[in-house]
Amino acid sequence: MSGIPLPALFTQAKDVTLAELHRRLEEEGFEGIRYSHGAVFRFIDAGGSRLTVLAERSGLSKQALGEVVTELERQGYVERTTDPDDQRAKIIRLTERGMQAQAAAARLLGDIERRWAQHLGRDRIAGMRLALEEVIRFEKG
Repeated sequence: MSGIPLPALFTQAKDVTLAELHRRLEEEGFEGIRYSHGAVFRFIDAGGSRLTVLAERSGLSKQALGEVVTELERQGYVERTTDPDDQRAKIIRLTERGMQAQAAAARLLGDIERRWAQHLGRDRIAGMRLALEEVIRFEKG
């Protein structure tokens, strides 16, 4: 048994998985996507979301999330549009390129999980999924 604490192993598994994801996204032409960009890609609604909603969902401050959105906007993955319900507010929406990147990331993560299942066996992956979901429920209270 390894001397590495289990939470540290979770972090290492996340790190190697995200490195693989970002490498493959880059290979597919989605340049510049970094871990912090997941605060938008993971939490944005299909029709777009306000910055405050994305900040709340991601756990980032509005200022930090605003910087992420600015980066993604410069790269052509998102756009800011006026909220039709409140002309003072902005909605962040994925561009066509952003939607393609989001779909590619989902596909690639599925590929990574399938590769794990081939290596470890589907039952072990299913058990790992159940255990992690239970840990998350337990920790959230």
